[in-house]
Amino acid sequence: MTGKLIIFSAPSGTGKSTIVRYLVDKDLKLRFSISATSRAPRGDEKDGVEYHFLTLQEFKARIEKGDFVEYEEVYKDNFYGTLKSEVDQILAAGEHVVFDVDCVGGLAIKEIYGDRALAIFVMPPSVDELRNRLEKRGTDTPEVIQNRLDKAKHEMSFAPQFDAIIMNDDFDKAKRDTVKLIKEFTAKE
Repeated sequence: MTGKLIIFSAPSGTGKSTIVRYLVDKDLKLRFSISATSRAPRGDEKDGVEYHFLTLQEFKARIEKGDFVEYEEVYKDNFYGTLKSEVDQILAAGEHVVFDVDCVGGLAIKEIYGDRALAIFVMPPSVDELRNRLEKRGTDTPEVIQNRLDKAKHEMSFAPQFDAIIMNDDFDKAKRDTVKLIKEFTAKE
């Protein structure tokens, strides 16, 4: 069996990362793709666990060598990206690769891998509900929440370019719909 790629993209606060963690914990032969970054580790983060930590110079050198499936400079000198070697290692193990990436990165991966990849966009029920979720987190200032909402509106405009849209207005239903979608996709040859 050949491994496939399952890409998740969504605005912050939609429940995308929670859905991805749930799926990886199920017995679906899914393995999470660990991104590379040029930023320094935070707190207890460990290289190869949360991220593959590279220096800015290492990251740029690997860009030059063509080592990334996709990458983006999110903030000045803070790059994030998906290493081809990470994807190849998971596929070689006969597992499916799961990505939790932004819309641009997700669509870039889909373009490279075509029918071997399933691009899923997790949609919030509404911008108002997204605001409520972000406020309930209690981790961001009102200004940061507004920035996230502005970015979310932009990201939601990409949704029609994805293979599937999962509406996360009922978390249990969103999980069930996503599992069904992935089982159907990974069963195809």
